[in-house]
Amino acid sequence: MPSLSLRIQLDPEGRIGPGKIALLENIATHGSISAAGRAMEMSYRRAWELVEELNVLFGKPVVERQVGGRNGGGAQLTPLGEALILRFRAVEQAATEAAATHLAALQAEIDRSERG
Repeated sequence: MPSLSLRIQLDPEGRIGPGKIALLENIATHGSISAAGRAMEMSYRRAWELVEELNVLFGKPVVERQVGGRNGGGAQLTPLGEALILRFRAVEQAATEAAATHLAALQAEIDRSERG
């Protein structure tokens, strides 16, 4: 079945899509940027670059880092980071529902062409 992949262009230089949202979700789950990156087979450097892109785009942090300490530091989402996930997933769901009939029609065309 065809599916949608959503990217939201926020300004000429900034956008959010499934990769950045998955990274934020993994940071929330794992409690660190490095663990989130590893879970996605991404380097810490790349994960941090993506987080920093979001921080700059929104003008305030989407992730807060805790440096060092007894547990070796970590990271957690800010309220903005949590809201970003919720809003993106809501837009994604609405777009998927709106496109469902058209996606099914595309799949029907594929099915017809395979039967020949």
